[in-house]
Amino acid sequence: MKFVINPSTLNGQARIPGNKSGTARGIVFGSLANGTTTLINPLTNLDSYSIVKMMTALGARIDTSDDSKWIIEGTGGNLKVPACVLDAENSGTGFYFLLALCGLIPGYSVLTGDYQICYRPAQPMIDAINKLGGQAFSTRGTGTAPVVVKGPFKGGEISLPGVNSQWMTPFLCACAMAEGDTLIHETNLLERPYVDMTIGMLKLAGITIENRNYDEFFIPGRQCFKPFAYTLPSDWGTSGYPLIATAITKGSKVTFHGLDLADYAGEKAFIQILQDMGAKLEVLDSGKGGITVEGGHELQGIEIDCSGTPDAVPILAVLGCYAQGKTVLKNIGACRLKETDRAKSIREELGKMGAKFEETGDTLTIYHSKLHGAIINGHHDHRIVMASSVAALIAEGQTEVDHAEYAAVSFPNFYELMTSINADIKRL
Repeated sequence: MKFVINPSTLNGQARIPGNKSGTARGIVFGSLANGTTTLINPLTNLDSYSIVKMMTALGARIDTSDDSKWIIEGTGGNLKVPACVLDAENSGTGFYFLLALCGLIPGYSVLTGDYQICYRPAQPMIDAINKLGGQAFSTRGTGTAPVVVKGPFKGGEISLPGVNSQWMTPFLCACAMAEGDTLIHETNLLERPYVDMTIGMLKLAGITIENRNYDEFFIPGRQCFKPFAYTLPSDWGTSGYPLIATAITKGSKVTFHGLDLADYAGEKAFIQILQDMGAKLEVLDSGKGGITVEGGHELQGIEIDCSGTPDAVPILAVLGCYAQGKTVLKNIGACRLKETDRAKSIREELGKMGAKFEETGDTLTIYHSKLHGAIINGHHDHRIVMASSVAALIAEGQTEVDHAEYAAVSFPNFYELMTSINADIKRL
């Protein structure tokens, strides 16, 4: 599938769908509980269904027939040996969570995913499972999927690199059910808002975690997950595409609903970033009363710390192209460990449109650039597809974005929402 996009002026009202990371955690934690969990306003995206399928293979019963409310009958922690290979498809969150959970099962599990998952590093988790008393190995000896896991691990003491919180957060969940206690040491932990979300939702499920200033995490073993009811807030990460699209297109004015600045998500920083650059926004009741953005105002480049928001790097690069002067994205290392090296991918694609960049291992500097239409490779990466689609709205001429179907990984109604606020996008 491809998007064909022309410059646009946006207007109207839009409601942002449910939180992607929160939905993933809700599915996992509800599947471990002893009883019935209800998830209200779940994100009905491809990744969510991939996680549902895997947790069902471990014994959970999950009813997704109502898009507004999912019902989960949990396993009470009694996870069964899967009768099939667990396929995370394109879900990195799902792959890493299931990798840790399979370390609890007294039997062999095999985990894999699509070609991107099979190149995402997992060696730190493999080493941790082995140190905790389980068995795990990469079938290719590369530290990547497919991975074979045998449990149960018992708990203990492990150290993990902090560049990717997705290696650590699954153990916060799994180690709570281990026979013994676990102490996790972290080195310069990034993506802290995701860790805060994990710990907050674990508390909702009755699990206690001791966070020692993000340097150490102590997880008592032998804990039991309790069922819960949780209403998913709108996804700040998803919001960035239409929010920034509105801010950079001339004459645009859109009011966004469903967002809450009290949320855990690091991407709520989009509001402060836009304000610091000079955008015109009105935020009512911390977002719960709506956020109105007016486009076309001159913005100034700034420095942005992306340590807590690595998924935002592609869309912030687009924002940097519009802003005057230069925009510097710092602490971007974690974004290189996602579906693609997203700093490299977005630099390549926006470069086709005339964008000017400087790149180091941990920074991306974007200079004000006049963009023109181009043929864009979406890299089978939802965030590259959506960010380059937003860039096309301010480019001179027509742009084609390939692999457009991947937007559904995190934003299943991206096309419908953007066209509802008058974005000139055709779907082929």
